[in-house]
Amino acid sequence: MKTTTPTRPCTAPTLASASTSPPAPAPDQAAGGLVPLQPGPRPVLRSPEAPSPKLDSDALAHLGAASLAARPASTASLVSAVGRQPGRARRGELPESVGATALADRAAFERLARRDDAPGALQAREVKFLIVGADTASPTLYLINTRNFDYHFDFATQGLGMTDSLESFNAKTYFSDRRQNIAGSLILHDNFEGESGTTPLFTFEFWPTDQVKAPHVKKTYDALARAMPWAVGQLKYHPAGSTQEALFHREAAELERLAIPVIESKALFAHVTYAPMNMGEGYGTLRVIDGARAGERPPSIRDVVLFKSTPNDLSHVGGIITENPQTPLSHINLKAKQNSTPNAYVKNATQDPRIVPFLRDPPPVVYYRVGPDGFELREASEEEASRWLEGVRPAAEQHPERDLTITEARPLEEIAFGDAHAFGAKATNVAELRRIFSGDTVPAGFAVPFHFYDRFMEANGFYADVEQLRADPTFTSDAGVREARLKALRGRIKAAPMPAELATELSALEARMRRSVGPEAGLRCRSSTNNEDLPRFNGAGLYDSYTHRPGEGELSKTIKQVYASMWNFRAFEEREFYRIAHGDAAMGVLVHKNEDGEQANGVAYTKNIYDENWPGFYVNAQLGEDLVTNPTAGATPDEFLVSRIGPNGEDETQYISHSSQVEEGQTVLSPERVEELVAALERIHAHFKPLYGREGDATFAMDVEFKIRANGALQIKQARPVVD
Repeated sequence: MKTTTPTRPCTAPTLASASTSPPAPAPDQAAGGLVPLQPGPRPVLRSPEAPSPKLDSDALAHLGAASLAARPASTASLVSAVGRQPGRARRGELPESVGATALADRAAFERLARRDDAPGALQAREVKFLIVGADTASPTLYLINTRNFDYHFDFATQGLGMTDSLESFNAKTYFSDRRQNIAGSLILHDNFEGESGTTPLFTFEFWPTDQVKAPHVKKTYDALARAMPWAVGQLKYHPAGSTQEALFHREAAELERLAIPVIESKALFAHVTYAPMNMGEGYGTLRVIDGARAGERPPSIRDVVLFKSTPNDLSHVGGIITENPQTPLSHINLKAKQNSTPNAYVKNATQDPRIVPFLRDPPPVVYYRVGPDGFELREASEEEASRWLEGVRPAAEQHPERDLTITEARPLEEIAFGDAHAFGAKATNVAELRRIFSGDTVPAGFAVPFHFYDRFMEANGFYADVEQLRADPTFTSDAGVREARLKALRGRIKAAPMPAELATELSALEARMRRSVGPEAGLRCRSSTNNEDLPRFNGAGLYDSYTHRPGEGELSKTIKQVYASMWNFRAFEEREFYRIAHGDAAMGVLVHKNEDGEQANGVAYTKNIYDENWPGFYVNAQLGEDLVTNPTAGATPDEFLVSRIGPNGEDETQYISHSSQVEEGQTVLSPERVEELVAALERIHAHFKPLYGREGDATFAMDVEFKIRANGALQIKQARPVVD
């Protein structure tokens, strides 16, 4: 496995726009392509041009070289617009629907560009290019209309009339010092902060595992500079991948002699001034929140919040702006994606001239939109905001299912996936993880059913207390009052007695566990509700977990702390927005051994979040116990993508950012550890996909939390379906 810096597979197929039909696979598929996300031998991935978009990686073990034989109807007729021989295509001869040999200005670039997600650059504009005759003294550059052509091969055969087979085209284009063609992508980074301030930057890039050496880099730079003279000062070569970065360091002196401007990944992504984390629009009162907010009312769905530091505790809000960079797997962004909340990183947001006019007292109601290139902020009326809020809420009350017929706690070995309605999805999914892995890769433990919570709430009259609170107009209209009264309710829950028969059973369970984990071990008590970790609602960060330490009294004391978190302000606000009946919400508790002193922790998605055509895994990892999901102020994790883009199907790790807690040049996880993690993620994906009934669904992925224990062993903490 190769470890690389941030890049994108620039010659890979990218997700087709809604107006472009992806090519269909031919029946004689034989070489290369998507790899099943399951244990077993991995087929060879022979070509950057081979995979076909939108195909389920579990359904197809191989995609053939002929998978591009069926072409989009929109481009099939374009061949007649140019000659059958590429050498006859003179400057200005290509219709814009096919491409161009020169671009007069940025507007011309944009007419050819398609937006695409790339590691570190969501929804960036991309124009693919092909240089024909690279082995001659007079090469020809073609800038491809990337809206109409998904692949360089499509353009060569349909747009230029080349008669090469896919194998022949690849042999002439990739992995050779004597290549006849050069294929790459031109990426526009609109929010790059250079020496003279924020200015657009164009980077040209090649397939990450292709060793494109200095003479071909020079030929490409010169061709692009001639075709786009207005962008010469903004054009740089970006070595995209470990192969190219290693080659760049060997050839740095030669590239400098050839006067080729180069930008490495670290510099490229460290100078971004704006990052759209979740695009969308919302309304609310614009509020600035910085750390502890004693005396302030908590943010609610009626607020657009500017955070000077990334919060660990966040209720449902109308919009999010942060001054600290985020990662896609932070709790704040997971919540934003679940709730379709516009969310963006804006460097020095409180000093941004587009925002400063709205930072006044009293704060105004605003309309906020996050787009791929920037954000929009304008003043709005209360009426606009109210209409928007009612329009995005569910129309009818929702009643989560809860099974109260299971009245005893059970060890995880006796719990099945279908028992989620009695124990909560977190507990049942951990029980399933125990079936996948042997030993203590997943901790042993037991689960307390919803029956215990319901019995406790009824016995102490808390259901009636909640109904009385919700009947008070002041409680429903004032977020500050809601927060204070919910806090008081939590205090009463923690102080209330556990029914005797339940307390006795919990004490017996604790004694049984201590016989296996030892008298000094802590017991981790984790929330497991019927309104979290679900396919369309993950509830990330809503509820609290606690560790029960020896000498802290009965286990029921800690269980009650978990129960109280059902009434956290953020959890109440989330249920209220989604019209989830509070009385039907139920809390189970997953109990297992607690382990301190972990070496690292992390979160992973079992898919390539940037390009679904290439199987992969997106990972955030951080040193020690500084959680990736809830980082301390200013902390950034390792953020990387593992995808199968090597010429022979090898996994390659592409780093987008590095942890702020490791030394320069170091990573949180070693390459061997990454390989072990990927193998575990493959097994998790393959196990849960049929359980969730998602066979044949290429969009399915699991969200997995893991850690490296004090002894260096990998441990899987939990898994839940990704909510996009």
